[in-house]
Amino acid sequence: MVSETIGVGDKAPDFELKDNHGATVKLSDFRGAKNVVLLFYPFAFTGVCTGELCELRDNLPRFADRDTQLLAVSNDSIHTLRVFGEQEGLEYPLLSDFWPHGEVSRAYGVFAEDKGCAVRGTFVIDKEGVVRWTVVNALPDARDLNEYVQALDAL
Repeated sequence: MVSETIGVGDKAPDFELKDNHGATVKLSDFRGAKNVVLLFYPFAFTGVCTGELCELRDNLPRFADRDTQLLAVSNDSIHTLRVFGEQEGLEYPLLSDFWPHGEVSRAYGVFAEDKGCAVRGTFVIDKEGVVRWTVVNALPDARDLNEYVQALDAL
C-alpha cells in the first residue's frame, strides 16, 4: 500500500540524500538550472531495475540534450549503490533513501509499506521545481524511457 502520489502541477518536495559516492544531493540545487527526471526503483541488482537503469545509462545524451539531470532513488544503502553503479557503469547519481528508511519515497507517495521499498515512480520536474509529468508502475512493470523524453520535450 502506498500513500497518495505527488501529482502534475504539485511542487516537488525538496530532499537531501547521499549518492553512491557519499556526496550530498539536494533537489533544490537544480532549481533554475536544470529539469530533473526523478526515478524511484525498488532495489539494485534486480532484473527489471538493472534493465531500466542500464537503458537510461545508454540514453544519457537524450537527457543531457534536454538540459536534464537524471536522479535514481532506491531504499538501498550507499554501499550497495556504489557497487551496483560500478558494476553496471552507471554515470548518474544513485541516491540512497535508506535512512530514515523510505522518507523521500514516502514524501512522493511511492513507498510500498508492505514491501519495504519504493515502487517504480517517475517524476519529470521542471526548472522551477514543479512536477510536469509522472507515472507509477507496479513492481514487476518496467517503464518506457521514451515517455520521459516526450514529457521533457513538452516542457
